[in-house]
Amino acid sequence: MPIAVGLAAEQEKLLTQNTPHSAASWTPASWRQRPAAQLPDYPDAPALVEVEERLAHSLPLVFAGEIQTLRQRLAEVAVGRAFLLQGGDCAESFADHSEAAITDTFRVLLQMAVTLTFAAACPVVKVGRLAGQFAKPRSAATETRKGVTLPSYRGDIVNDLDFSPAARQPDPRRQLRAYAQSAATLNLLRALAQGGFADLHRVQQWNLDFLHSSPQGTRYQDLADRISETLAFMRACGLDAATDPQVRQVSFYTSHEALLLGYEQALTRFDPQTGEWYDGSAHFLWIGERTRQLDGAHVEFMRGIANPIGLKLGPTVDPDTLLRLLDRLNPDHQPGRLTLISRMGADRIEAMLPPLIRAVQQAGQAVIWCCDPMHGNTQETGAGYKTRSFVRILAELQRFFAIHRAEGSIPGGMHFELTGQDVTECLGGAQAITEQGLADRYHTQCDPRLNASQSLELAFLIAETLKAYRQG
Repeated sequence: MPIAVGLAAEQEKLLTQNTPHSAASWTPASWRQRPAAQLPDYPDAPALVEVEERLAHSLPLVFAGEIQTLRQRLAEVAVGRAFLLQGGDCAESFADHSEAAITDTFRVLLQMAVTLTFAAACPVVKVGRLAGQFAKPRSAATETRKGVTLPSYRGDIVNDLDFSPAARQPDPRRQLRAYAQSAATLNLLRALAQGGFADLHRVQQWNLDFLHSSPQGTRYQDLADRISETLAFMRACGLDAATDPQVRQVSFYTSHEALLLGYEQALTRFDPQTGEWYDGSAHFLWIGERTRQLDGAHVEFMRGIANPIGLKLGPTVDPDTLLRLLDRLNPDHQPGRLTLISRMGADRIEAMLPPLIRAVQQAGQAVIWCCDPMHGNTQETGAGYKTRSFVRILAELQRFFAIHRAEGSIPGGMHFELTGQDVTECLGGAQAITEQGLADRYHTQCDPRLNASQSLELAFLIAETLKAYRQG
């Protein structure tokens, strides 16, 4: 029985028993009646049905209780009592799935979070672009090289990066591998978060090691010293890893763009305790810039799940369209339900963001405003490398905070494409990576990422900005 019929019928039964928070007309399969952008054209339709049915009978990767906890924590972010840090790979890779790569990315997010927590004097909600970020939207359906035209690479969950007819053909069986890899990644992340790896003292020592090796390390030494003094005071008061689990454990959540809707539907489950549907592929899902059509399939699917969700906002969005999207995605104005992730670019954010903030404030929506300074600042070098400038990334972040101060609104978070590995994909930073240096270690599957050093440098630079904002 095709999943579009079989699974939907099964889900309809549950719907008649308990109506979730969205309109009763919604089902996990109702998106199939809407126009869907950015979905691959699978040549083997029976194989797609088989894969989706297998996923539908697999265990969810995350569970309703975890998602509810994140939603509660994001509600604190929405009112300014916490801050959101979201980051990770632009696109996860089957080939680069390793303990070292996952651990390195987790570590750099912890390091950034500790710095921001101290500066802001508030909790930092840590969300990784991990354990599911395999699908990528593309600007064109095909790619042409030397007169040969093939389907575009859409992430390892769809096809392969190699430029050949066999590699670029969408294969639904890759979804099963993505599911298995996501499960393994989550197992490791949970062990790292709860097993002592995240001990505050260890994280601070990593930061000190970074400062000692960074050409600009002395610039941030004062903040690092104050964190060390605070930890020493806590230890003297008996608050250490041996006595207090809060010192040695962290809460960590996963996220990805909900692009491949058949995969997302197959992992959506009904929770009888809450009467709501949860997408069990990740704790947090977002709608991309290319798939936020008001009457499109992605908005239709996302409006019905109870997960906290994000909405990417590029420079083409207008206040009226945004308000209509908010009414569709968060009709009950629930704090923590919706995160608006602006991706304007350093040159356009001052003109584009304020009207959106004003419209949302006037509508009374309790959203989280989050800044993605990566996507609006992408450029291509003469040698053909996609890259981003550290200076422009920092500029957009600083302007984001300044705009919110001027508008009386809350700058709630930051969203980065980053890795804990020592890649050379973004220009500048204390390492002074040049266009010529990009070729040294340019390893990304798709878009350029900040390396560990650049990510930590940004955290230290923004920490003081965040502190100044919160102190008024």
